[in-house]
Formats: sequence, structure tokens, C-alpha cells
Amino acid sequence: MARPPRRPGNLPAEATSFVGRRRELAAVRRKLTEARLVSLVGPGGVGKTRLALRLAGDLGRGFPDGAWLVELAEVRDPTLVADAVMAALDLRDQAATEPAARLRSYLRDKRALLVVDNCEHLLAVTAPLVADLMRAAPGVRVIATSREPLSAPGEHVVPVPPLDLPAPHARVPLAKLRQNEAVRLFTERAAAGSGTFELTAANQAAVADLCRRLDGLPLAIELAAVRTRVLTAEQILDRLSDRFGLLTGGGRAALPRHQTLRTTVDWSHDLLAADEQALLRRLCAFAGRFTLEDVEAVCAYGDAPAGRTLDLVASLVDRSLVLKEDAGGLACYRLHETMREYAALKLREAGEEEALDRRFTGYYLARCLGSGPRVRQRLAEWLDWMDLEIDNVRAVLRGCVTRRDASRGTALAYTVGYYWITRALNEGVRWLGELLACGDSGPEGRAYALFMRGFLAVLQSDPAGAGPALAEAVTIAREAGLPAVLSQSLSLASMAASMAGDHPSAARLGEEARAVTEGIDDDQARLMYLQSRALNGLFQGDLDAVVAAASEGVRLGRESGDLYSLDMMLLNLGSARLIAGALDEAEPLLTEALRIAYRIDDRVGQYVLLDALGCHAAGSGRAQPAARLLGAAETVRAGAGAGVLPYLAPLLARAEETARAALGAAGFEDQFAAGRRLSRDAAIALALGEPDPAAAAESAETGPAPLGRREAEVARLVAEGLSNKQIGARLFISEHTVDSHVRAIMNKLGVNSRAQIAAWTAATRQ
Repeated sequence: MARPPRRPGNLPAEATSFVGRRRELAAVRRKLTEARLVSLVGPGGVGKTRLALRLAGDLGRGFPDGAWLVELAEVRDPTLVADAVMAALDLRDQAATEPAARLRSYLRDKRALLVVDNCEHLLAVTAPLVADLMRAAPGVRVIATSREPLSAPGEHVVPVPPLDLPAPHARVPLAKLRQNEAVRLFTERAAAGSGTFELTAANQAAVADLCRRLDGLPLAIELAAVRTRVLTAEQILDRLSDRFGLLTGGGRAALPRHQTLRTTVDWSHDLLAADEQALLRRLCAFAGRFTLEDVEAVCAYGDAPAGRTLDLVASLVDRSLVLKEDAGGLACYRLHETMREYAALKLREAGEEEALDRRFTGYYLARCLGSGPRVRQRLAEWLDWMDLEIDNVRAVLRGCVTRRDASRGTALAYTVGYYWITRALNEGVRWLGELLACGDSGPEGRAYALFMRGFLAVLQSDPAGAGPALAEAVTIAREAGLPAVLSQSLSLASMAASMAGDHPSAARLGEEARAVTEGIDDDQARLMYLQSRALNGLFQGDLDAVVAAASEGVRLGRESGDLYSLDMMLLNLGSARLIAGALDEAEPLLTEALRIAYRIDDRVGQYVLLDALGCHAAGSGRAQPAARLLGAAETVRAGAGAGVLPYLAPLLARAEETARAALGAAGFEDQFAAGRRLSRDAAIALALGEPDPAAAAESAETGPAPLGRREAEVARLVAEGLSNKQIGARLFISEHTVDSHVRAIMNKLGVNSRAQIAAWTAATRQ
């Protein structure tokens, strides 16, 4: 039996077991049958996110267009909420339209589930955006998590209470107590943390009392459970009871739940050594994820010396105060939102806010500005770094806008230009607009910022937006004697004029660019001039000009190591060969360009190249892959928000006509629709003549096993219904080791529950 294809979506695999919540799960399922927006509302640390993710994982199969997690906890700028939704959906804002409009257009005919997580600090923006998207897309349903309701039309609120607690003063049989939600959570997390903890007749009273003392709050229970590495349950109860007693006058009166969590976090914090406390409070400087290198540069000073950073971070992770994640094979970290708030409070109490902000800002400015001249030569690796660090870079940009620091802000926005170019054109336009309006950044800084503003507009096929910025850049560069930026701005202005159909202006500006470029020794200026000549030639049908410019551009791109320019020049040259009917010459150029566009994740380049290779397939008599590639290109283009390039339109029309004639109208539509359903990975594999990863995944019986030998054994025993403890006894390994194997299995298979592991195991046995 073939494995079912993986559904679209971005839900993370659950790293730890999910405990309880049967009533809440059932309630939300019922609500979603009659409502399209359900908000899970409750205090921090009550488990709203875990509940939402479990619901989405269970319900995702009912949404053919996927279940998608939109994380807002790390979004500090209200203007970036729609961008966060687009990023979660793996869309790009390449079009000169607002992100909200792009989202409405993209979701209009989709049946998808959105989990919008941690909305409370952005309600004024999130609520109207959610309402807007739901009006535009009747097939979309939303689960939101927040500390208070969104107050959006049609919202159904489901309060998320703490976990069920054992009854007080009642002697409950041990077997029954093990089934209690709060006790189960404490027991499982303690066992995972210590490797040896078990609920016994001797400690059951202490565990039950501890869970009651912590009001059944999952985050508080997890913080207490991890301490079983060094304390018994009775010792944890005694110490926490002493702490609570100070707040209640020594009595046993219950505190408000938010105070219970704060007191538990306080207790966990006070058990840390002074250097661990110092590092924890400083970690709130990071707006998003961060690496060990980031921590060493920003937070390791004074009470938390650099030589201790690894040990200190590891200690905070072990105590569940810092969360560890994997990003493309690189270990990175983040703070739970509740912990971030607590750390910020401690930072304020320590009087370190200004000093830490200076270190944070200085570090990211130095990293970005220092890498600027070398980005072209290591673009793929730099983009990987930016994908990880973008929230922190945004925080620095926002700080520059707030302080009206135009000089450093425009320098930073220009230096990270390749991120805007390949990932977020509209966002780059907005940052540059705000920073250019901040004040004086000096003639050089302003000229380069205006050049980048014009560059982004040209990539958006928005010549009207590009013209004024490039005209001002040209004027400033002439007056200030800046030939490199003058040359590039003139070349771009020529492209913009050609896009607008103003060929005389395009020719005049191109000639001015040539004169300036020939007088300087600058690879970037030369490549921009060659790109201008090639693109103008494609727009005007002058293939000789395209071939001459693009051939030289390919040579110079290889020589200089400029991956982005090489990609563009290969595309230009391959397109010229394709238009001329030289199919054998076009194919290697187009496939090499596609490999580069895929590596740097340039979606516009990917769509154009998929279309071009679809045209190549049609011209080569391969009608079926041609139709599929044309369909796949349309999906990628829609996801990028790009338009069809004018010079491609006649080729596409001819390719479609050829493929229709070969397949028949119905056959073409079937293959085109099949192409539209392909993932980007599968579409690019098809274009490159490589194995389809989806087909390989569906052939479990003949493909290589995705799990190691021990993981396969654990998966088989999970499918048999054994608990982690029982699996450990069967395989002579600790329960903690079993838990680690189960998490690894979930990550490798892309699943988030033991039931899904069992289903996968059953499918692979067929």
C-alpha cells in the first residue's frame, strides 16, 4: 500500500507528548462545524498553543489546501502582521500590492485552516485582518490563540482552563491518579527530564498536592517537573509551598493563576546561579530566534562571561527556560513568550536595558554592514543566515526609524537588499520609504537607498514607482561624484523606461550608463549595465543584443562569484536561445539557472524558468511534462505574486497550443491541473529531470527506510500501543531515551502524534 502523500502545511512536529484536553478538543471540533473563527483564550502558560496545534494536526486532513501555523509572538511591528501570514503560507510579496490584498487573492478559492498564535499584543491589526480574509475566502477557517478575545465578527470563544486536578483530601488509587491530566503531565515531563522518575505510592500525595499548588498550569508544572533531576517531588513541594506562603501570609489560600505562574517562574529563576540569571534576562533582547554566536556577542559580558556561554545556554535549555530548535541543521534558540516577558522585567530591574540595546543594535549592524561587500560571493549561505535572523534585523530597523537614525537605518536596509530582492520586495520598499523620510543620511547613503528603492520597484514591474527614486539617485550621485551608484541607477532607469514602453528614454539612459560604466572598474556596475542591455533586448525583440550582453554577463558572473547576477544572465541567455528555436543550446542554460534560483529560493526566477522549461519541453515534443510544468509555473507565480513577463507571453501561447494539439483539450487540462497541484520541490525536480520526491515518498516499500534501525523498532512498538516505559523495558533502554527516539521519529516522518506513527508503520508494512 502506498503511503498517503503529505498534505500541504507547516505545522511543526510535537516535540513532547500531548496530555489530556479531551473536553476542549471536542468543544473546538464542535465549534468549527458551525463557526469559521474559534479563539482559544486563556492566560499565559495555560497551553493554548499546544492545544491549537493538536487540533490543527487532527483536523488538517479535512483541509485539502493545508493547515498553517502563523506565529505572531515574535512579531513586534503591527505593520508586519500580514507579512507574517504570507511567510507562514510560504508566499512572497513580489507584486507591487499590499500583503493583505495578496492574501485575499491567494486564499479566495482555498480550503485551508489557519492557526494564528499569540495575538494578544497585536489585536488591533490581527482582528480586522482575520475578518477581512474570512470574508474574502469562504473556505478558510481560523483557530486563534490569545489572552483575550479578538472581538472579530463571527468569533466563537473557547476558554482554555488549566489541566484537570486531582480532588483535594481524597485518597485516590495510584492507577486512577496516573490518569489525571495534571499528574500525567508532571510525571511524563519529570521522567523525560530525569530519566528515572516514576509516580509511586510513596510520592503520589506530594505530586498531587504539587499539581494543585500550581493550579494545573502546564508551563508551571513543566518548570517544576524538570527539577526532579536534583530534587524529589516532596522537596519541590516544600520549597514552592514556602514561596507561596510568603505571598499569602503563611496560609494555603489560592493565588490568582497569573500570580501562581509568576511565582513558579520566580522560584525557577532564583534556583539559577548568578551567571545563569544574567544570561536569561539578557536573552529577551532577541526579537526572534538566536544562535550561540549571537548570544556570545550580545549577552556574554560581566556576570555572564563569554567563556561560559555554551554551558549557560545548555543549563537554561535543560531547565526548560529556553527552547531549542533546529533551523536547517543549525541549533538555534528562542524564549517562550511568558519567559520573554519575565526576562524583560528582570532586565529592567537590573538597569541593563540601554546597555543591552546598544550591544544588540551594534552587533547586528556590524554583522550586516561588515558582510555587505562579500554577500554576492556567498549569497546562498548569507540568505540562510538572514532567514534565521530576520526578526532581529527588523528590530534594529524599527529602532532606527524610532530614533530617526536615517544614516545607519538606510545603510542597513541597503546592505540586506538581497533579502528584499529574493524574499520580500514590498517589505523592503516600506522600510526604505520610512527610513528615507527619517532625515539626512548623507549623499552616499541616500543615493544607495534610492537606488535600492528603484531596484525593488523594477523587480515588481512597477516602472512608475521606480522612476522618481532612480531619478533622484542619479542626481545625487552626479553631484556627489559617486560613479558606481550613478552607473547602476542609470542602468536601472533604462530598464524601467523599457518596461514602460518608452524606448527612446531607455536608449538614452542606457547610453549614459555605458559611458559611466566604461570609466570605472566595478563588477557590480558592469553586471547591472549588461543586465539592462539584455532585458531591454528581450523587451524589444533584439536577440543579438541579448546574446552579446548575457554571454558577457555569464562570464563575468562566474568570474566574480555573483550568484544572483549569474542566475539572471543564464536566464536571459537561455531565453534568447529558446526564442530563437535553439533548443539544445537553451536547455543547459535554463536548467543551470533553475538550480541557482532554487538554491537561493528566488521564486520569481523559479516561475520564469519553469515556464521557459515548459516551453522547451513543448518544443521538444514532450507534451505531457510541458503541460505539467506550465501548470506548476502558474502555481509558483501566484505564490510569488508575480506577473507574466511580456517576452514570455508569445512563447507560452505557442507552447500551450503545441501541447494541446498533442494531448487533446481534455488531456492538456488534466496534465496542467496535475502540474498546478505539484509542490515546488516536485515541480523543480520534474523540470530538472530528477526523481519526484513525492513519488519517492509514496513508494515506501521500494524506497530507502527513513528511520534508523532503533527508531524503526521504537515506531513498531508505538504502533503496538506500548507506552514509553514499556518500550524502554522491552528494548533495555531508558524511558528518556525512548522519548528522544519518539521525537526524532515524529520529526523525520513529519507527523505530530503517536497515532500517526502507528498509521505510517501500518502503511509501510503493506
